Amino acid sequence: MYGVENFSLWCDFVERDFLKGEFRELLGKEVFNGATSNPAIFKSAFLTSKAYQEDRKKLKDFESKTVYEKLAIEDIKRAAIVMSELYKNDNDGFISIEVDPFLSDDAEGTIEEGKRLYKSIGFDNVMIKVPATKAGYEAMEELMSEGINVNATLVFSPEQAKCCAEAFKKATKRLDKNCKIPKGVISVFVSRFDSKLDDKLKALNLPTAKTGIYNAIKIYDLIESYNLPHIRTLFASTGVKSAALKSDYYIKELLFKNSVNTAPLGTIKAFLSCEKVQEKQLTKEYVGFFNMLEDNDIDMEEVYSELLFEGLASFKDAFKQILKEL
Repeated sequence: MYGVENFSLWCDFVERDFLKGEFRELLGKEVFNGATSNPAIFKSAFLTSKAYQEDRKKLKDFESKTVYEKLAIEDIKRAAIVMSELYKNDNDGFISIEVDPFLSDDAEGTIEEGKRLYKSIGFDNVMIKVPATKAGYEAMEELMSEGINVNATLVFSPEQAKCCAEAFKKATKRLDKNCKIPKGVISVFVSRFDSKLDDKLKALNLPTAKTGIYNAIKIYDLIESYNLPHIRTLFASTGVKSAALKSDYYIKELLFKNSVNTAPLGTIKAFLSCEKVQEKQLTKEYVGFFNMLEDNDIDMEEVYSELLFEGLASFKDAFKQILKEL
């Protein structure tokens, strides 16, 4: 896609009216070939879009999580059906749905819910999204070992990425010989690093809008070293947060072969307006960058921990608000 070997662009947006209209149109134009969802996306859709009002009325007597799941599953089914031909032609066509974020420290609960959601949706081109926590690694391995595609999400550190890759590697060895090898992506969050650190870096007269990029490249390098043909790095959180950056900055800077970039619709449209795109070549330039941060007393382990905590909290808050409003 876009002249980059095994590169995919996925749309980080799901909403019912969009799925019925523009989503199909953009897929037909080969603008993107996959999609993702998360609790924050569903919160915006379910609580603000008129497309769900009728279904919400019909489901008013159900418990709120049941209502959430029924609405979400219907949207995921629609997306899976629309992208089924892409999947059959081995051109991605995946749609992701995340397990309840409150299960992030519950391996058994995550496994049970992941299996149940996958079965309820009933399409092979669905990925179950699992946060990259200690319990999550166990759940990822179990789900993939049973033939379920997995999207490892909220990855900030190389250590998290390593644990995800190890889980996928173990799962592959456990697969039944007659089972089709499931696909997996390791979703590395990008822009949140720059939102957190750029003011501090600017005050130190250090380069800004680079930490997220270099961290993503470092993790991409690690994942590629595993040489797992069914596993790719997915660059997530690639919508810009700073007015000083071009809208498609985090797509252009991470155009690596054998990767996925999942971006908001507006970011994708900005990228489409580019006259020229160029594949990025992997270098070890990130080593010097992180040495520089260390020399300036910036503790990346502390940053990783804070971002994971904030990411989990954000999804939990969105999920809590959905359940409260439904």
